[in-house]
Amino acid sequence: MNYCGSRKYSNSNTYDGNSNNDITSADLRVLPRRVLKRLEKQGISAEDYFKSLQQQFGSKESYKNAKKQQNGGEQIKTDELDVLLKAAKVVPNPENDTEMFPSDILKYKQWLKDEKSLAKVDPGKTSVILFPGQGSQFVGMGKKLLRLPGVKDLYEEASSLLGYNLLDICLNGPRQKLSKTVHCQPAVMITSLAAVERLREEHPQAIENCVATAGFSVGEYAALVFSGVLSFPDAIRVVQIRANAMQEASERVHSGLLSVFLSHDSELKSAISLAKEYCEKRHGIKDPVCKVANYLFPECKVLGGHKEALEFIETNRREFNILRTKRLEVSGAFHTRLMDTAYKPVEKALENLQFNKPKIATYSNWTGKAYHHKSKFPYMLASQVVNEVKWEQIMHDIYTRPAGVEYPSTYELGPGRTCGTLLKQVNMQGFKKFTAIEV
Repeated sequence: MNYCGSRKYSNSNTYDGNSNNDITSADLRVLPRRVLKRLEKQGISAEDYFKSLQQQFGSKESYKNAKKQQNGGEQIKTDELDVLLKAAKVVPNPENDTEMFPSDILKYKQWLKDEKSLAKVDPGKTSVILFPGQGSQFVGMGKKLLRLPGVKDLYEEASSLLGYNLLDICLNGPRQKLSKTVHCQPAVMITSLAAVERLREEHPQAIENCVATAGFSVGEYAALVFSGVLSFPDAIRVVQIRANAMQEASERVHSGLLSVFLSHDSELKSAISLAKEYCEKRHGIKDPVCKVANYLFPECKVLGGHKEALEFIETNRREFNILRTKRLEVSGAFHTRLMDTAYKPVEKALENLQFNKPKIATYSNWTGKAYHHKSKFPYMLASQVVNEVKWEQIMHDIYTRPAGVEYPSTYELGPGRTCGTLLKQVNMQGFKKFTAIEV
């Protein structure tokens, strides 16, 4: 594949064509066929290959002598050929596209892409940003952020879209009002995004070097805004619809969430099975729900389901070797099929929105993996409402690395330190570089 015409190349060691070892047709014939094929695949001419060798060894004879001394012959080994081919790459000069053929422009763009993929980034200098979910809220959150430029405007824009004074609820409560799902979800998301401004002021490199982000439940929407997938106004509108739909679903049936702390011999499956049987036989509940709603860390799960089922497990925890339980302050069994009526409103609210390609790795609660730019966001985000949160799996995906590889700095943006607490349980080494940004 030889390119000709007015094509330009940039090379700091440009071959001047006046060497006593100029390339001849006889020289070209000595290249093995396998080498010629490799050169052709990479778009490198035989002439360019010889020139690269001359730049590296001074002359063809120096190269031949070096090969003889090293290998006792002139045969090029496969791994050595890879190194030489890489060194022989010729880079098109993009300074004047009008003097380049279209094929040259395409080749230059591909070269840029390849170089970017090969760029090595020190993992220790990167950062991961996590956003908490519902349950982390507290009266007074946001107070420490108001001095920062743009934060008041953020709350005012959110209040305008929501139709009520969100900042007043965040600062003054009362607690029952703030904890109500319809207020809590927007409040946590907006406060988390406001915390980005504090991080930008105190640790600007964390914004610049961020390689991954994730948010717990409603916190996923903050992560999607941060990574550029969703616009701020669109996220506000969807979260309001989501909060209202989940609140209504919670009011249809008495349900909730229960944290269970486990030991190696806990019998969680048996506890869940007997809890559902108890609901059917003692309370006449048809098709009762009791399942894992959140995977937090190996020794802790959150169960979601009918209140009767959760009460059964609380009362009989010792029978199943469950260490302890804790009821969560939420209105319903989020991330279970008791939220089925919320699915359609959320999906409909998402259907006509514009979703951009994530600027950094952005994780889905539902799959436990990073979104692809072709992901079906409306379907996946609506499914998140009725399926378990795979937070433990997300933490493993972000922080698992070979021995000796440094961990990124991690920042939690939003009320509380829930994400940090969970990270500590999943990956202690990753937690050592954790910082919570106070709000």
